[in-house]
Amino acid sequence: MKHVKQKAKRMSKEEVEKKKKTIIRIFIVIIAIIILCIAGYIANDYIILGKNKTTNLVINNTNVTGNLKQDVFIDGDNIYLSKQDLSNFFDKYIYEDEENNKIITTYEDKIATIGFDENEIEINGSTVSTYAHAIEKDDSIFIPITELKDVYGIEIEYIADTDIVTVDSVAREQKKAIANGNLAVKSSTNFIAKTVDRVKKGDYVIVISDDGKNAKIRTANGKIGYVKSKKLANTVVTRQEIEEQKPIEGKVNLVWDYYSQVANAPDRSGTTIDGINVVSPAFYHLNTDGELEENIGEEGESYIDWAHSNGYQVWAMVQNAGSGMMDVTSEIMNHYDNRQALIEKIVEGCMEYNLDGINIDFENMKKEDIDLFSRFIIELEPRLKEIGAVLSVDVTAPDGSDTWSLCFDRTVLGDVADYLIFMAYDQYGASSDQAGTTAGYNWIELNIKKFLETYEVESEKLVLAIPLYARLWTIDNNGIVDGRTAIPMNQIDDVIPSDVERKWDDELKQNYVEYTEDGETKQMWIEDIDSLKEKVSLIKEYNLGGVASWELGMETEDVWGMLKENLNN
Repeated sequence: MKHVKQKAKRMSKEEVEKKKKTIIRIFIVIIAIIILCIAGYIANDYIILGKNKTTNLVINNTNVTGNLKQDVFIDGDNIYLSKQDLSNFFDKYIYEDEENNKIITTYEDKIATIGFDENEIEINGSTVSTYAHAIEKDDSIFIPITELKDVYGIEIEYIADTDIVTVDSVAREQKKAIANGNLAVKSSTNFIAKTVDRVKKGDYVIVISDDGKNAKIRTANGKIGYVKSKKLANTVVTRQEIEEQKPIEGKVNLVWDYYSQVANAPDRSGTTIDGINVVSPAFYHLNTDGELEENIGEEGESYIDWAHSNGYQVWAMVQNAGSGMMDVTSEIMNHYDNRQALIEKIVEGCMEYNLDGINIDFENMKKEDIDLFSRFIIELEPRLKEIGAVLSVDVTAPDGSDTWSLCFDRTVLGDVADYLIFMAYDQYGASSDQAGTTAGYNWIELNIKKFLETYEVESEKLVLAIPLYARLWTIDNNGIVDGRTAIPMNQIDDVIPSDVERKWDDELKQNYVEYTEDGETKQMWIEDIDSLKEKVSLIKEYNLGGVASWELGMETEDVWGMLKENLNN
């Protein structure tokens, strides 16, 4: 028995020794692997720092090569990007105009056209010579981005040693620092990371970010990586961020000041409108020949002086109103040259009369022209931005008729214009065969949600336009409905008999009346201070850009004070 116990004891010692040897072997293998990994990372220096398989593209300190649809194409000093890639990174609305065989691109305050044959580019109406033009290659269109530097506001550099193209926006902040020693630039901040480049003491680097411990930098070779923050010195801002100015401070409080195409601008001298900051007079309209006619004159110039002296901006209305204008408008929208002729006239008018902005009020357009109307706004916006003028576009509620509602691409218009004005009327209009409200609260709220959620319009760009009138509906003995009579707010009390009871509709949030007169039924969904206050409450609830009112002269005296109070609270 004692012999057996001793044997078991001896076997335990043997097992311990065996385990020790196993642990030592594992440790040696781990050390060997670490050494091989380090050697591999060191060797990778030469792989990473060598030529890329394709030209790499770094835009604003981000390597976007993996997202390119087509490889960067370089021919001499000209660097080409595909039309698809320019769309992804610079101008999502870049457009091939097949009629003129040109590419049209817009960015910030520039619109440019570049063709496929001649070495020239047109920027904001001025033609300049270039060293290259657009080309077709491998079933794709390639455009020399080196010729679009002034359009896109960028600096471009091709680094041949590393086959990298860097593109930097001149509107973005840029910081530089000096390396205070020889640095190995790493691919990450991990303990073990690849070396992507080496920087010599005294070299400048671009500082992308710095958390105080690690700095992300871009080297002169165009490589992006990390170094310790303490290895950099004398960090300075070499280019300031250019902040975009808001078109108007606070909420928009606009009122349309409409007068007919044959009348003179109204004389507003000696009057003020409490709380408003924008007036939109009916200064421009298209005639039947498709030309822009102005209705300004001396009276209009006096009107502008009156507005400016009271601190109001003037956003001149441009209308295509009138019978037979659908085909006229379509002819303009369908041709680049026609659109540009109209845009030039608008820009010239803004400069001549010192206008602060433009209000495009195009209605009754062909559904098939939806994208072309968007093109008009896309091409107008940079020209107005160049001169510091605001662009606002009026649109109707979604989901209506082809020529009244489905002719607007609200997503594009809301993205491009400074303000998209939702004309929240007529829910039931003059041509309706059913009597109803001009602008019910629930209908307005439903459509606001569509603008914001379905069409993805920024809330601060959406302006709610309210009616300062109501419709008096007449239903005769045969059941025929007539809603052609619009009653201004300030005349409603004179129209409705004093003994008629007004009933509040909490869904529509307005008063309703119904009575008999001369054997016919009369109905009205009233617009008054209470109904307007409910509508305006939606501006705060959904953080909208402001309010617009149609039209000046229809209001009761308490409207402007109510708007001022509710917009500012």
